[in-house]
Amino acid sequence: METQLRENIELTFISLDDYEEIKEAMIESYGMLPEAYWRKDQIQTLISKFHDGQIVIKVDGELAGCAFSIIVNHDTFSNHHTYKEITGNFTFNTHNKNGNILYGIDVFVRPKFRGLRLGRRLYDYRKELCENLNLKSIAFGGRIPNYHKYESELSPKQYIEKVKRKEIHDPVLNFQISNDFHPSKILKNYLEGDTESGEFAVLLEWDNIYYEKPSKLTQTKKKIVRLGLIQWQMRPYKNLEELLQQAEYFIDTVSGYRSDFALFPEFFNAPLMAENNHLKEPEAIRKLAEHTHDIVQKFSDFAISYNINIIAGSMPEIQEGHLYNVGYLCRRDGTIDRYEKIHVTPDEEKVWGMQGGNHISTFDTDCGKIGILICYDSEFPELSRLLADEGMDILFVPFLTDTQNGYSRVRYCSQTRAIENECYVAIAGSVGNLPNVHNMDMQFAQSMVFTPCDFAFPTNGIKAEATPNTEMVLIADVDIDLLRELHEFGSVKNLKDRRTDIFELKKIK
Repeated sequence: METQLRENIELTFISLDDYEEIKEAMIESYGMLPEAYWRKDQIQTLISKFHDGQIVIKVDGELAGCAFSIIVNHDTFSNHHTYKEITGNFTFNTHNKNGNILYGIDVFVRPKFRGLRLGRRLYDYRKELCENLNLKSIAFGGRIPNYHKYESELSPKQYIEKVKRKEIHDPVLNFQISNDFHPSKILKNYLEGDTESGEFAVLLEWDNIYYEKPSKLTQTKKKIVRLGLIQWQMRPYKNLEELLQQAEYFIDTVSGYRSDFALFPEFFNAPLMAENNHLKEPEAIRKLAEHTHDIVQKFSDFAISYNINIIAGSMPEIQEGHLYNVGYLCRRDGTIDRYEKIHVTPDEEKVWGMQGGNHISTFDTDCGKIGILICYDSEFPELSRLLADEGMDILFVPFLTDTQNGYSRVRYCSQTRAIENECYVAIAGSVGNLPNVHNMDMQFAQSMVFTPCDFAFPTNGIKAEATPNTEMVLIADVDIDLLRELHEFGSVKNLKDRRTDIFELKKIK
């Protein structure tokens, strides 16, 4: 299968060059409101007053949605205010760079791009911006566009309570609540002309629990990276659809915790071999390889929809008649990269006729450079050192081991890679058994996140660990800035202190 570009999603700052698309998108999104779009000079004002608060999301270069915001001081306005008041009669002179509230002026996604969870991605950016600028909270007046259907029988308060209890569906309010915003006030006469909402709005707020931390500048690359490791239970599946349903469940779970990565184990799709158990092992594994293309495509869709980078463990793949053990990095911007298992185990070669790959490299992500080594590869220190030389911050190791002996080799070698390369290492494996699949009958795993061993890190070099042989997810935050400090000021400097005057390591191809 060739690596390909899917829907390319880009989140970036608004430019005046985007104006005509912004205007068109607002008219599409707010067709029920008269002249519901900002003038070009108003967009220019927002950009000049608060550049970082104005963002656009594009899909394959086409504008899909926008979010506009300003900073205000909570004490300047009473809780009861109108849209015209909070925007300074649409001049945005209410923006105060020394304020403590990030106020949402507008957010919308064009109708044809809805369903990709782009709105959630816009709100995630606002949350990170609020944290990075050390603001107290996010607030905005949320419309209740379905209220006009119930206004004769329900007060706004009663309507909101029914929406919260899922007795009434309101597309805007339901979305805000699902994104952790809580209703705090009813705002009367908020948006003039909004007849669908009866000109009512709900003051919605999201509290920044890190408010007392020192302010930080918004970063292009994330510095605190959240890892979601999936300790996968091997179980029978009727078909590919059922396996993908289980995979989506875990992706949804770790995404719900705002994880930046989801890591699956090696050969997580092995249960699908059960339907070909009547075949010889080499034939059964090649039948399993027929599912790889569809799984990669679906995982890429999940990466976009759930706004998470997915490391798709590994799967068998046939190229030019040869069988390989490969995996895919499905980024949340829609791009896909491929990685190969360089060292196949004696069992993979003997039983399946599998061959080792020939290419190794780091991958750029929105969270920095990462490396991926499949299981046995973690036991060869040269590979991870080559990746470290390319600037790797996090090494991911999807694995599958049947015995505690095999697991211990992967576990202790991976922990060593974290120390010698001054990086984080995350390992994820499968548990359970597959009695109806030849050569895959049992598994043992304990997924873990390892760190270097120095004062800024856990003394035992273990950031987090799952319960052995139990299906679960493991969530852990890693701080990339701590690696930078370690490289310069660590008690020992494994990377800097190498005697390259007497030895060297380099790729042959």
